[in-house]
Amino acid sequence: MASGVKFKDVGSEGGSSESGDSESGSEGRPANNFDNNDHGDNNNRSNNDNVGSGSIGEKFEYFGWVYHLGVNSIGHEYCHLRFLFIRGKRLEMYKRDPHEDPSAKPIRRGVVGPTLMVEELGRRKVNLSDFYVLRFYNRLDETRKGEIACATAGDARKWMEAFDHAKQQVDYELSRGGRARNKLNMEDEINLEGHRPRVRRYARGLKKLIRIGQGPEMLLRRSSSLGAGGRSDAYFDADSGDVVEAHEWKCVRTMGGVRIFEDVSNSKSGKGILVKAVGVVDASADTVFEIVLSLDRNKRYEWDTLTGDLEMLDSINGHHDVVYGTFDPRYLTWWQTKRDFIFSRQWFRGQDGTYTILQFPCEHKKRPSRSGYERTKINPSTWEISNLSISSSSNTVRCLVTQMLEISPKGWRKWRNNHSQKFEKTVPYALLCQVAGLKEYVGANPALTSVSSTTVFQSKISHFSSSSGEDSQVADEFYDAVSDDSSSEDEDDDNDMEVNKDKKIKLKNISWAIAGLALKRTSAPDTNKELNSNEPPINLDPSQFYGSMRRAKDDADTNCWSSLDGTGFMIRGKTYLKDSTKVKGGEPLLKLIAVDWFKVDNSVTKVALHPKSLVQTAAGKKLPFILVINLEVPAKPNYSLVLYYAADRPVNKNSLLGKFANGTDSFRDSRFKLIPSIAEGYWMVKRAVGTKACKLGKAVTCKYLRQDNFLEIDIDIGSSSVARGVIGLVLGYITSIVVDLAIVIEAQDEEELPEYILGTVRLNRLRLESAVPLEV
Repeated sequence: MASGVKFKDVGSEGGSSESGDSESGSEGRPANNFDNNDHGDNNNRSNNDNVGSGSIGEKFEYFGWVYHLGVNSIGHEYCHLRFLFIRGKRLEMYKRDPHEDPSAKPIRRGVVGPTLMVEELGRRKVNLSDFYVLRFYNRLDETRKGEIACATAGDARKWMEAFDHAKQQVDYELSRGGRARNKLNMEDEINLEGHRPRVRRYARGLKKLIRIGQGPEMLLRRSSSLGAGGRSDAYFDADSGDVVEAHEWKCVRTMGGVRIFEDVSNSKSGKGILVKAVGVVDASADTVFEIVLSLDRNKRYEWDTLTGDLEMLDSINGHHDVVYGTFDPRYLTWWQTKRDFIFSRQWFRGQDGTYTILQFPCEHKKRPSRSGYERTKINPSTWEISNLSISSSSNTVRCLVTQMLEISPKGWRKWRNNHSQKFEKTVPYALLCQVAGLKEYVGANPALTSVSSTTVFQSKISHFSSSSGEDSQVADEFYDAVSDDSSSEDEDDDNDMEVNKDKKIKLKNISWAIAGLALKRTSAPDTNKELNSNEPPINLDPSQFYGSMRRAKDDADTNCWSSLDGTGFMIRGKTYLKDSTKVKGGEPLLKLIAVDWFKVDNSVTKVALHPKSLVQTAAGKKLPFILVINLEVPAKPNYSLVLYYAADRPVNKNSLLGKFANGTDSFRDSRFKLIPSIAEGYWMVKRAVGTKACKLGKAVTCKYLRQDNFLEIDIDIGSSSVARGVIGLVLGYITSIVVDLAIVIEAQDEEELPEYILGTVRLNRLRLESAVPLEV
């Protein structure tokens, strides 16, 4: 089985490590797997959207200092500083910077394979310092895994992008077919334990070298901001989300350069009012995220009037913690007694670089009520922090910061209409002031944004590959891993450079986003282009198909499903590659014919082959094409939500859907998008789920099964810690929310535009107990 990434030990600087126990070492522990990856900053590559197109023509190198985490042979954890080099699709790891010491030799080297998955594990304490950890694993064999740590969230993001760019190089080579395709096809079996020849060539035609960071002594103090070497023709998804906005926001006040909004879409409901503070901060989203999450009292005192005194109670995982805080009523409220509070924080970063932080009031056994303090509940609130696009000639870094909360309408309306001073002594007002305080704090500390440590320069060593004959030899040797790891590098001596425990972390980074436009136009699929127009369409009669979940009788029905048109979702228009314009979707290409809601002890795959599946029925076997989406929901017990979409005619092989159905898994991963939306339900759940399209193949593990007349996609939501956290929140409110989903195959080339909606579903207030047991 092909592995995602594996490093080959090529000996330490002192010489070869081809020791006699090299092979036995790989048997005793997974030393050859990527369980010892190294990461540091990543840098901006061109564009996630242009896979396999012009973006591959201009190749990059990424390099910088990273931290390598692992456990040595005697069970001690280590955190070693390493210099990581990514050349095209190849990786090398050094103990010293090879630019400063040309005699330095790589201690590990390897190749990025198409089955590599990169997951953010969030923050973790390592040697008393906070780091952002990335996990690497092979989606076909999760025993091949490993972790690396970065000083900042921005560094972790940029290294993820660097690895994604390397995977694009692999996808490009796969698309060229031939012997390289046979070697790289992820269904091929490869003997990972056998000896592999050393890689003798680097990626061909490198043009850009991108240094990440300024060196080991600065790694914790100064992180990267992106140099101006990115391509000008890169386009990203729009900031505004991929679902038509349901709120109606009205600006009711400005204070300190921050706008205060009220949601007036349902102002007469009598329930709590949603309000938000929105401000532009002269720092990157990564920097602001670090500031908001920091518990450093001295720093919080400079901008936070309410939650300045915080201490950690519990770190649940890298994306979830619980904090305790106090505040003195003399500075804020009309109360005379001191107040304390507890709230949990969950955070994650979207694929567009936007950070979301959810804050809920809660209780914790470590902090019962204290004498002299009155326990109060902080209003549930969310932070959303996203980078703003800048011109290529500007060095200014800016981000948009939004804090949203729900408050009682009584005090709010008095303040909004009459400037009531009483409201200005309340907790909600203090929360709304946090954005203004943050804006002023960053403005008073230019060091937060002024230093760039990423350097982009033209490569002087772009001719690594030689003649075409030798290049074809390299293609033959292209494999997913090299496996004769004989080094004891993971068990380096204790003299190796360790993490500096006293240094503070700062973060400077940049990402781009381009605002979306055009809500008036719609995009319907060209059915004759995607489906075979020479075949007569069959009648997809819903009464012929059955699933374990009921179809809705009307809009008020519950614990059921219904199909939607695509007008509630925003997708790429015909001119997207020129102006980033998105338009409303039209009618889906495929028809949703049934939904299964299963309860299982362990997550299940290949549901289409199960006797209970619709695919195995007489009616199902007569359909020209079925797309089966199996959403594996982690819980106790586990659940599977299985969606069956049917085409009324065969799929054209040369269409985008045909290429997706019959293509490689790496191609599918790079194109398969899901657009989520909570149409009705608790507003905090809406903010957690968001409305941005997600490339599921990059976020979670997706497995594909193409047989007969169907393609099944098994989506393992539990493979991502972030996805597990979000789905856990959704399940807590599942009986009171309406979930809308749209499936899209991403269009990345001009001839593939405009996009179209492949399929949709609405899930209306489901009940977990209604799931049907599935025996496997």
